Amino acid sequence: MIANKNNTTNQFDIVIIGAGPIGMACAIEAQKANLSYVIIEKGALVNSLFNYPVFMTFFSTSQKLEIGGVPFVTINPKPNRNEAVEYYRRVAEKFSLKINLFETVNRVVKDADDVFEITTSKADYIASNVVVATGFYDVPLLMNVKGENLPKVTHYYKDPHLYAFQNVVVVGANNSGVDAALETYRKGANVTMIIRSGELGPNVKYWVRPDIQNRINEGAITAYFDSELMEIKENDVDIKTPEGIITIPNDFVIAMTGYQPDFAMLRKFGIDLPDSLCPVYNEETMETNVKGLYLAGVVCGGLDTHKLFIENSRVHAEMIVRDILG
Repeated sequence: MIANKNNTTNQFDIVIIGAGPIGMACAIEAQKANLSYVIIEKGALVNSLFNYPVFMTFFSTSQKLEIGGVPFVTINPKPNRNEAVEYYRRVAEKFSLKINLFETVNRVVKDADDVFEITTSKADYIASNVVVATGFYDVPLLMNVKGENLPKVTHYYKDPHLYAFQNVVVVGANNSGVDAALETYRKGANVTMIIRSGELGPNVKYWVRPDIQNRINEGAITAYFDSELMEIKENDVDIKTPEGIITIPNDFVIAMTGYQPDFAMLRKFGIDLPDSLCPVYNEETMETNVKGLYLAGVVCGGLDTHKLFIENSRVHAEMIVRDILG
């Protein structure tokens, strides 16, 4: 029996943490199996996608982003961020998914009866099983340089208009860094890229790579290769280059240095994390070392955030529900 939502404790077969595409896929599979569930999300629906750059285009085709058998129809083969956010909202409506938004999970523990007790910022829950589908986008990889905490520094680039006519430094040369550099440049920003290696990232989208290479070659965007940011100050930054340390004027720093799962949260839940920081789980069932506690989606990859995507982790939902039923 499921307790009334207004009661102190809500009881479910499955509590799903994270309302991204994979968390939603888990809920859809639970619904098909007549298992009671709730999704708890600390932000908005598909919060990570919501925080993607406004004009971002996916590498995957729309068909590979589909969940629940709901067609993802787009004008172009590769959908953009706005289309994806709308698609997943429609999926949530179609299945009437039970989702509690803007609610943070603070505690997940197993009691003496082998049942999970979940405490959030708004309520308490009891569940036979817990699925962690939190992705990796919430914790940025910091540069650990002086001045990184200044208000002009961001690890989440969203809209290029903010940077019009400003001196902008972009740190990183993978897809997010390249997109930020090109988009802010086209809004009139004076863009400088700081790239730790000697070349652009190997996974830069093939239709974008010629564009950024041409902008760098013609000098429209300045790029310092084999370089790193040394210090961020109010009006300028120091860059360590092969030729020595240089200082350039700066208004904003967009640090596209990557992200990682919330490892502290996983440890708090009792999930084993070896030195590789790849969580321990059964690849056939997605169950962790804690019986009844499952991982789904990109969070399974640990620091290797290029290993799993929506398209190749949708199947986790079916695997988890199959194991619970079994």
